[in-house]
Amino acid sequence: VEVIVHISENLGENRRNDLVDALEKEERIISAEFCPLRYHLMLVRYDRDISSSQDVLASVRTQNYNARLIGPV
Repeated sequence: VEVIVHISENLGENRRNDLVDALEKEERIISAEFCPLRYHLMLVRYDRDISSSQDVLASVRTQNYNARLIGPV
């Protein structure tokens, strides 16, 4: 399952890469990537058998970013 997460902060390339790396280290998250040219939007694929969209959002917020769910892809 894929969801879109809106990141409130303006992140440079290094911070975006750090966030992607941190999320992809989590077992429940399959992949994470920022939308090209829309760096405030992140596509996150996760294993719905062990996680929920709210868990994905919590993972982003745990990294100290203001974020909200936009919805499924």
